[in-house]
Amino acid sequence: MNSTIEMPLWTALLALLLAALWLLQHFLLPSARWFFRRRANTVIDEVNTRLALKIPSFKLTRREVLIDRLCYHPEIMSLTDELSAERQVTREVLMAEVKTYAQEIVPAFNALLYFKSAYWLARKLVHGLYRVRLGFAEDQELAELDEKTSVVFLMNHRSNMDYIVATYLAAERTALSYAVGEWARIWPLQQLIRFMGGYFVRRDSGDPLYRKVLEIYVQMAAQGGVPQAVFPEGRLSRDGKLGAPKLGLLGYITKGFDPQGDRDIVFIPVGINYDRVLEDRSLLRAAEKKPRRAKFATLITFGAFAGKNIWQAIIGRRYRNGYACVNFGKPVFLKQWLSEGGYDTTGPLTNVEPLANDMMTRIGNITPVLPVALVATVIAQNPTVAWSELELKAAVFDLLAQLEEHGYRAYIPRGNRDYAVTVGIRMLVLRRVLHSANGLYKVNPDDQLLLQYYANSIAHLVERLPLSDQQITELAGT
Repeated sequence: MNSTIEMPLWTALLALLLAALWLLQHFLLPSARWFFRRRANTVIDEVNTRLALKIPSFKLTRREVLIDRLCYHPEIMSLTDELSAERQVTREVLMAEVKTYAQEIVPAFNALLYFKSAYWLARKLVHGLYRVRLGFAEDQELAELDEKTSVVFLMNHRSNMDYIVATYLAAERTALSYAVGEWARIWPLQQLIRFMGGYFVRRDSGDPLYRKVLEIYVQMAAQGGVPQAVFPEGRLSRDGKLGAPKLGLLGYITKGFDPQGDRDIVFIPVGINYDRVLEDRSLLRAAEKKPRRAKFATLITFGAFAGKNIWQAIIGRRYRNGYACVNFGKPVFLKQWLSEGGYDTTGPLTNVEPLANDMMTRIGNITPVLPVALVATVIAQNPTVAWSELELKAAVFDLLAQLEEHGYRAYIPRGNRDYAVTVGIRMLVLRRVLHSANGLYKVNPDDQLLLQYYANSIAHLVERLPLSDQQITELAGT
């Protein structure tokens, strides 16, 4: 006699779901992981044949392993014991905080994402916004570096686009690891940055436990040969000027450095500049301590910016945002720097300030001199004058000659100085920073600070030039 077993629909669905999960866990996910792991290994093998600095094994170590190594580092364990007694809390509570900090800081580098998707997106984005140029690169020595060498790229911080532009232009040399501020801890940007090897920093944190976890991670990465990119200024320039160095991350990297040891640290100065910084007006508002715009106003501004670019593209008058240029300077070997500078090489490096100041000087020396900065500098010196195009070009040519005579790097589009000045004027006119009437150019009074912002990008170079007789007379008169 046949019998029928009945069961509720929800029970059948639950059984089907459990079977699907079992199948996913034991067959589909392992197969997918094997496939992507194989693809990643193929990419790593391929890029290592062309990179000046190969991807170190530390960068490829599983994230969970790095987090455990960081959490149970002897210095962190020792500090945890001290704080436990000082704060009258259990060690387990502090170790939970350490675990949270470690998970926040340690990246999850993904070679497939970095060299395929991220590089492709960075290239499309930077070329969509700028005419991107590599001014020069003195990196012949990079390919000959020992695997134990720690490489640190030090660059000035002009824009949030620095991360993308530098990543794109450095991709033929190495895979950079950035320290990124808390502004980027939003979904999905946070995940993308972590997959690209970036790590997050709470810049204003006063918690000694957090600072120690960050310090140890930076040292672990440096000792593991991870090429790092650091902004010594610590934050974006609000007024366009090259800022003074902060000693935080640089101090972590060099702390305990032994000039007699096997490991050396190599610093690569990087200078970056733009004909237009996308967030320039917001930075000036911050410099003047004005309140931030409301989110709705920011959205309207962004929409207007996007609409204007689309309209200019339609009518054939879109010149993007001018030029973005990066210069890679000559590598500085820390052991050699200490020896040539007469510093004590018999013990660990204790004072990083002279090194930081020297690196900022080197970065400043290779900051690209771009068309907008040249035109803005000349006009900012005499902001009330109405300039004819001929007079303006003559003054810019004179400034350019002085800068080049002192060895500073100017990017001249197409190798044509006349065209370079035309580009600078055109950019400022399109943004209404300059008014053009009857063949004369004059500053828009409402945007005089913006004009000075772009002049400030090379102000540290112009200040070193000898004064002309006319400038001496003007100064004497004031």
